[in-house]
Amino acid sequence: MKAVQYRTVGKAPEVVEIPVPEPGPGQVLIKVTAAGLCHSDLAVMGWPEERFPYPLPLTLGHEGVGTVAALGSGATGVAEGEEVAVYGPWGCGRCRVCAEGSENRCPHAAGLGIMPPGLGSPGALAEYLLVDSPRHLVPLNGLDPVQAAPLTDAGLTPYHAIRGSLPKLVPGSTAVVIGVGGLGHLAVQLLRALTPARVIALDVHEEKLELARAVGAHEALPSGEEAPTRVRELTGGVGAEAVLDFVGARATLAVAAAAVATGGDVSVVGIGGGTLAVGFGGGLPFEVSACAPYWGSRTDLVDVLDLARRGLVSSHVETFSLDEAPLAYERLHAGEITGRAVVLPHG
Repeated sequence: MKAVQYRTVGKAPEVVEIPVPEPGPGQVLIKVTAAGLCHSDLAVMGWPEERFPYPLPLTLGHEGVGTVAALGSGATGVAEGEEVAVYGPWGCGRCRVCAEGSENRCPHAAGLGIMPPGLGSPGALAEYLLVDSPRHLVPLNGLDPVQAAPLTDAGLTPYHAIRGSLPKLVPGSTAVVIGVGGLGHLAVQLLRALTPARVIALDVHEEKLELARAVGAHEALPSGEEAPTRVRELTGGVGAEAVLDFVGARATLAVAAAAVATGGDVSVVGIGGGTLAVGFGGGLPFEVSACAPYWGSRTDLVDVLDLARRGLVSSHVETFSLDEAPLAYERLHAGEITGRAVVLPHG
């Protein structure tokens, strides 16, 4: 089968031929119908050799949907031919948080060598994907695979971040989305679907601000040093009850700190390398809570897919063939993808 692999540190990913995996006991083989590309993939390929944590070659892709192609012995709960989405943050499956469905918070996964597909384990940028357990599969129930693939991370992660701030996003409140890319454009829609809050989107690219307006942002403003002033003007000097930073760079976190209201939330979702000082005199208003969400729970993914089936959330996508995936990564790195790039391995 064809697969897109990162094979050498510092080199571009390659399309290669590798054997189709066979499902072992309890495993499920998925014929991949769509796989999303993420800035996290670029971050992985940007790590220097001395810090690179995964074995190579690595088949990329941690956003995947497909059709059940084969079941290993003892695998139950899914049937061949069923269309499913892959829940990516795999845990041990036995501890308390895994029992709650929050495998994204499993404290044992790293120690056991359990890694997500595309982020340590073979990923979804291939014609077939081996999934370790049926519990990591969520039925699509008629949802378009091209729409569904980005929702497994680009939809799941913002949903998880927003869910934690729902008690503060009441009528009259404001939420700020920094960075209207693959995750940010879905965050705008999720905020509109889940809350009565005014949604202000910030970005440095006009085409992404246009996308923010198209998907429901009440205000779409240039990001930068003046952005916090505009946010406070729009909120009567109060600031935003929730700020979600999908860039995570030093400059955007400075905007987040200056725009958040007293008692508000700052969610650092982007992996741009910035840090946020928390503490008295650290630059944040009093009683601000800061967190760094990591994907979401399995039930969160069920919720996101249901919102998509109801037409409340949709992915803005550009599609590519498997052979075009290296080019898609180049365009993603250059900032030329608006929304999410989705690869169709059999398209």
